[in-house]
Amino acid sequence: MSLLSPVLPTRRRVAALLALAAGVASAPASAATPPRVVSLTSERWGVVQGHPVTRYTLTDPGGIRVRLITYGAAIQSVEVPDRHGRVADVVLGFPDVADYAARSPYFGATVGRYANRIAGGRFRLDGRTYVLPRNDGPNTLHGGTVGFDKRVWSASGVRRGTAAGVTFRLVSPAGDQGFPGRLSVSVTYTLDTADRLRIDYQASTSAPTVLNLTNHSYFNLAGEGSGSVEDQQLQISAAAYTPIDRTLIPTGAVAPVTGTPFDFRTARRIGDGLRGGSAQLRYAKGYDHNWVLDGPAGRLRQVARAIDPVSGRWVTVQTTEPGLQVYTGNVLDGTLYGTSGRQYREGDAFTLETQHFPDSPHHPSFPSTVLRPGQRFTSSTVYAFGS
Repeated sequence: MSLLSPVLPTRRRVAALLALAAGVASAPASAATPPRVVSLTSERWGVVQGHPVTRYTLTDPGGIRVRLITYGAAIQSVEVPDRHGRVADVVLGFPDVADYAARSPYFGATVGRYANRIAGGRFRLDGRTYVLPRNDGPNTLHGGTVGFDKRVWSASGVRRGTAAGVTFRLVSPAGDQGFPGRLSVSVTYTLDTADRLRIDYQASTSAPTVLNLTNHSYFNLAGEGSGSVEDQQLQISAAAYTPIDRTLIPTGAVAPVTGTPFDFRTARRIGDGLRGGSAQLRYAKGYDHNWVLDGPAGRLRQVARAIDPVSGRWVTVQTTEPGLQVYTGNVLDGTLYGTSGRQYREGDAFTLETQHFPDSPHHPSFPSTVLRPGQRFTSSTVYAFGS
């Protein structure tokens, strides 16, 4: 029987209404819904050369989940739901640390001391020549044969309101891979409840040196191991790029993107320009180029957006850096099997590496990468995900 059943006499019905109203008025207010909070957990994830490796997991309830590892201060996975709520890992990676140590092509890693290439494996600074390992034909790539991607970093969790993250730290001794100065580096990843993954870099040096840091995540918004990214769409806020020679070193020119396969000012398929016969794309077997980003470097601004039209998943990029390296996984040859157990082949991913320009020590017209004692290097990049 309902509280105000019509079988009650009129006076009793009125009394019941008054009692109900009084009860509602005096009832305590219900507790407020607790705020959504990103959780942080950690676990031991193997050993590399006698050093234990830790994996951290950042989880936004109802949002995304990010896993980070101390080997290479790397992003191991980023799980994002599609427009129907189906979750997929949108970055390439391996299921165990042994694969990272044995054969990773920089999957998700923090690369340095110098991200990208330095021509001839040498550079001059303040009248002195420094010789580096040549690990990419005649050139030095991503800091040399034992770059930051091949180190086990120290780490600690951080909490910032409802956001959570991890700070990784590394000290690179003077002379490491031929670079001068004792370099102290920290990289902090922070995930917030808007599904933004922020990366903040800081560094200081004991002697003049050159420095270029980035994250080398390979993205496939349909899910890692799902095949080619050629049908995914990319937009880059850049009116110019830096052309390369046959060894993938910038020529020193800053060329307009107008009328070239490098014009992504309006979103278009990644694959649209790959089959056009461009000499630039033949040199790299696809995209492996630096875009000169619009807007003032040093200020955080949105510079790129990619989307998978089928799943609806997207990623945007904000950065304080002057350049963006887009690479289409041109050396993936099917010999690597990722976290899902599926093969990775050429064109199965793309990178969005925020950076200073490649080979800047040899090009005075490029933004300087010199860091001196008493200066502090800072850089920030934000990857935001959704569907």
